[in-house]
Amino acid sequence: MPRHLRTVLAAVLPAVLAALLLAPATAHAARAEPASLPTGTDVDYQLGGPAYVPDNVGIVVRDRTETPAPGAFNVCYVNGFQTQPDARRFWLARRDLLLQDADGRLVTDEAWGEWLLDVRTAAKRERLARIVGRWTAGCARDGFDAVEYDNLDSYTRSSGLLRARQATAYARLLTAAAHDAGLAAGQKNRAGWDGTRAGYDFAIAEECGRYDECGDYTDVYGDQVLVVEYRARDFRKTCEGFGDRLAVVLRDRALRPDGVRRWC
Repeated sequence: MPRHLRTVLAAVLPAVLAALLLAPATAHAARAEPASLPTGTDVDYQLGGPAYVPDNVGIVVRDRTETPAPGAFNVCYVNGFQTQPDARRFWLARRDLLLQDADGRLVTDEAWGEWLLDVRTAAKRERLARIVGRWTAGCARDGFDAVEYDNLDSYTRSSGLLRARQATAYARLLTAAAHDAGLAAGQKNRAGWDGTRAGYDFAIAEECGRYDECGDYTDVYGDQVLVVEYRARDFRKTCEGFGDRLAVVLRDRALRPDGVRRWC
């Protein structure tokens, strides 16, 4: 190679290499900027299976195993603090990550028949976050815009074995995984707590009308709150108080595709 070419390469090669090294990091940072929930539209909570999306609905929540709804803002449901009933074999192979009482029995959220994840130590939180982080990355690849991690207040059903601070520490790992994947992160329940301190971008409130908690969420998130009610009288109450600024849906508790769906 002629000497003048070697001189030119020696001068420009470091700059080229630096640009190549910086490019992925720059793209990653841009991809991690989460989108806000659209306002002035309705939400449908379709965890029991995909259903027809009417014209008034611009936000759809579906399980991570389902396909996003075309043309909507899609929120990916991930059970980040508890187990899915159909994933028992997966979690039994990782039994040490499940919360157990003093007798070695798995601790269950009786309302849903779900085992609680053991987030008591930093090491377990890291292992769990890697698993859930892979699911979150899958949501992004499939085309979802955001993710909700169910269920932040699981520690309240742990018979005192879990603490709020442990759930918060784990939540920070999950929201970081969401942002790394370019997804907005949704706080599921735990009214009265400022989830933005742990990286949450919006909230999904189940039955906040029933328990007079809707204002607790709007105090933190403003109009970035999605509300799901399961009783008609609670739905009417929520619509009267918050229907002009929040997306509120009435669903049957089983969330069947052909079940109850009403909007304010």
